[in-house]
Amino acid sequence: MTIEFIGYIGGHHSSEIHPRSGPALQPEYVETVARAHDEAGFDRALVAFHSNSPDSALIASHAASVTKKLKFLIAHRPGFTAPTLAARQFTTLDIFNGGRTAVHIITGGDDLELRADGSYIGKDERYARTDEYLNVLRQEWISEKPFDYEGQYYQVEGAHSAVKSPQQPHIPLYFGGSSKAAIEVAGKHADVYALWGETYEQVRDVVKQVRAEAAKHGRSIRFSLSLRPILADTEALAWERADRILQQATALAERAGFVRRDPPNEGSRRLLAAAAQGSRLDKRLWTGIAGLLGAQGNSTSLVGTPEQVAEALLDYYDLGITTFLIRGFDPLEDAVEYGKRLIPLTRKLVAEREQRKAEKVA
Repeated sequence: MTIEFIGYIGGHHSSEIHPRSGPALQPEYVETVARAHDEAGFDRALVAFHSNSPDSALIASHAASVTKKLKFLIAHRPGFTAPTLAARQFTTLDIFNGGRTAVHIITGGDDLELRADGSYIGKDERYARTDEYLNVLRQEWISEKPFDYEGQYYQVEGAHSAVKSPQQPHIPLYFGGSSKAAIEVAGKHADVYALWGETYEQVRDVVKQVRAEAAKHGRSIRFSLSLRPILADTEALAWERADRILQQATALAERAGFVRRDPPNEGSRRLLAAAAQGSRLDKRLWTGIAGLLGAQGNSTSLVGTPEQVAEALLDYYDLGITTFLIRGFDPLEDAVEYGKRLIPLTRKLVAEREQRKAEKVA
């Protein structure tokens, strides 16, 4: 199997150790980081979605205009745009950028954030709405004739899109969410199911659950894992860098008046459960930032030399992970470094692994 590397394009330079300076959307930064990912050999770059952030699809559109090969993973929250309209918007973008669009469905687990955009329904109901949303979205993408849909949340009559994606059968759907309700919807709709960076045991368990759900619908599914690699020339130097990152993140959180609250979603609870086992798990999984900030997002790391981190990625590959979403605490500099030292090495190790498998079968 081939592997995919996904990076990250923010609207401005910031991370857990870098406070934002300037406006929330800085076009020159978007252009710079998009070109860096393109040149570094990433397959895609994620553009995130938050209730207070610039529009993810429009950022991806601008990034596509300054890159040649880089594809995009556009985070999208169902329930705030009509699914028929969203389907046509993504298809239109996909034609303009030459088939470089994928959509990351994030239903949302934080009630407070969702209320900022006017959604007050509970989690299980949100996933029921997402299920209907994706039913309509996919039909709008693939139906060759007008269709009707009658659901609890969406009703359409004579829906039909005259514009069709160059990607067949449709634009790829990635999916995030770790609750039981989320996994049920993922099994029905997702092409790629996305996890945050968990332990080998946790990943093995989730992959098994999602595969079982997909099998109920006669589907197969791929898996993505999100991590924050911390690289250095020696293992000792890599751990020293991790310690510095934790110190910087702690100082910044204290200056910002960060108040840790109960984790808003199942994914965060799973990361905190890992952090409760210790800050260093498996071969080189580091939970320091997740433990500090309440695991509010992609916050666990693999720490070591490029060779050591590539070997750890290979362990996850053996568990069924074929996509790695990697971004650094120094976003631009780390993306460049990953392109030089981590991505090509990991691709080489996977190719060698697959070659050995083929030779055994022959």
